[in-house]
Amino acid sequence: MKILVTGGAGFIGSHLVDRLISDGYDVVVTDNLFRGKLENIKQHIDSGKINFHNTDIRDYSGLLKVMQGCEVVFHLAAQSNVMGAVENIDYSFESNVVGCFNTLKAAKETGVKRFIFSSSREAYGEAQYLPVDEKHPLSSKNTYGASKVAGEKYCEVFQNMCDLEVVIFRLANVYGERDYNRVIPIFHNNAFNKKDIHIYGGKQVIDFISIEIIVEAFMQAINNQEALSGPTNVGAGKGVTLFDLAGRIMKLTDTDIKVVVDPPRTVEIVKFTANIERFKKIFDVSLPEDPLYYLETMIKKLRIPFKR
Repeated sequence: MKILVTGGAGFIGSHLVDRLISDGYDVVVTDNLFRGKLENIKQHIDSGKINFHNTDIRDYSGLLKVMQGCEVVFHLAAQSNVMGAVENIDYSFESNVVGCFNTLKAAKETGVKRFIFSSSREAYGEAQYLPVDEKHPLSSKNTYGASKVAGEKYCEVFQNMCDLEVVIFRLANVYGERDYNRVIPIFHNNAFNKKDIHIYGGKQVIDFISIEIIVEAFMQAINNQEALSGPTNVGAGKGVTLFDLAGRIMKLTDTDIKVVVDPPRTVEIVKFTANIERFKKIFDVSLPEDPLYYLETMIKKLRIPFKR
């Protein structure tokens, strides 16, 4: 089976590419390298195990070329950083909304069978109740969340109007190697460099999920028929405060630094935990009791700052 991964040089995308190759799939990757890094997939390019295209999803004609012969598309390409999307709203709209539409349109045109879309818990906005299930209103709080809502709606339209199977994952906060400029790598870098850790507001409760579990869910989505019936939350189903996270990272890096509370950033969601009953019912994934179970292994393996 030939599979396209958009954003395949990024954090989640490159881990997914690793697994797809390991499982023997014919893999095509497209990435404009805005946030993705070529080094994440360089070994696969050098070995000839993937067909890489430095293509932007805003380029429809380019998408048509790279998608030829693909049966499944994992659509991960996006401005995937909340603050980045707020600071550059034009790029986030063009990439996350226009780019998603282009990718869906190209999938229809080239006869793709299944389209797997990476949405976000940011689509919900501030939780009206916890844990948040898939029926919670979509009231995004920032431009990133709004772009994901738009992407989901276009996915639903293409699923209803065209012969295209669509899987929508609403991801909680994913952590793992190769990430940067998000809360865990920022905290880790500060601890490594003996700099204060800054928390904005201090009331945050976040649902963290490891990249290992995300990749497993994506792999099962290739053939999972039940996943076609609506969006699925993917998270740990448990909340972690940022003070707890900071404490864990300081302990694991053997540092004694200050945790400074700054004024809250109004575009950020304060509290979120996912209701994962649907996820556990239709996917065969083992979830550790501790949502930060993989954090220690990751930090011990790195022993260096996350790359920016």
